[in-house]
Amino acid sequence: MDRILVTRSSMPPMDEYINEIKELWDSHWLTNMGPKHNEFRHMLKEYLGVEHIDLLVNGHMALEMVLQAMNLQGEVITTPFTFASTTHAIVRNNLVPVFCDIDPVTYTLDVEKLESLVTDRTCAILPVHVYGNICNVEEIERIARKYGLKVIYDAAHAFGETYKGKGIGRYGDASIFSFHATKVFHSIEGGSVCFQDRELGRVLWDLKNFGIHGEEEVAAVGANAKMNEFCAAMGICNLRHIDSEIAKRKKVVEKYRERLEGVEGIRLNAVQEDTELNYAYFPVIFEDYKYTRNEVYIRLQQHGISARKYFFPLTNSFECYRSYPTAGAEKTPVAQYLALRVLTLPLYADLSLEEVDRICDIILK
Repeated sequence: MDRILVTRSSMPPMDEYINEIKELWDSHWLTNMGPKHNEFRHMLKEYLGVEHIDLLVNGHMALEMVLQAMNLQGEVITTPFTFASTTHAIVRNNLVPVFCDIDPVTYTLDVEKLESLVTDRTCAILPVHVYGNICNVEEIERIARKYGLKVIYDAAHAFGETYKGKGIGRYGDASIFSFHATKVFHSIEGGSVCFQDRELGRVLWDLKNFGIHGEEEVAAVGANAKMNEFCAAMGICNLRHIDSEIAKRKKVVEKYRERLEGVEGIRLNAVQEDTELNYAYFPVIFEDYKYTRNEVYIRLQQHGISARKYFFPLTNSFECYRSYPTAGAEKTPVAQYLALRVLTLPLYADLSLEEVDRICDIILK
């Protein structure tokens, strides 16, 4: 029996992608914001319903460079319940991460604890839409305005989602998306920044393209974080199929819920109101279940099924952050509780309902 991975990349029909990249052999325009890059950018702007968007080589560089473009100094309040990239982007900009605990229902930044962490050194808030669960954007906006702080959302898990009818990329001063191959939507590698301020976009453009303004003019110090034409072409193809891919993922999630909802000791992700979901992940919390999270993880592995302890360990327990004042998992007890009990089960568009049943059978038996 084939191994079931925790995720598997969606792919367009091979002929569709080959047809999309054929003209690259004629033009030899493979990178540097070519026709595919610009077409993909326009398609994303329309699909996400955002005012401004730019493409970058990956989601991490999107986050790292938008922080740099804002020219921030001081402390950034963020969550420890996230992938390493979120915190690394802060620190690589010589900013200090301040870790806020998370809400026990949505797993996003706990706004009731947020304001107490604001100091005269705070310059920004960097919340994460976890598993596609949307942060309390209203309260975060209120606090940010009160103290004059920037808000940058890590929306890597929330591609295509809407909240109260508004594209999730329109919240905050900026939102970043990841188009990594493991995501709901991907361009093999890639990422984007959605933003409100045109001037921020100009600075971001300089940062991703060496600050080049013309053949003989370099006006700013920049790096190289451009998306190439092959990745843009994959993005164009996958965007044509994204709605049907999300619909397939929804059926998988519904089957999981049918089998696991109401089982004693198993807590499933709460469904948020006013949110159009993308069904990115299926996290399960094992609390006082007949088996621990780790025992379930091992048993699934023995049956050729990969689940993921996502997120474990917390970023504030990483060795590289131990010297920071708010580091230490014990300082964010809700996040620590969940990190020790969460398991994300396999979820992708082509996962069959029979395979979901097999996974659930192993967990329940």
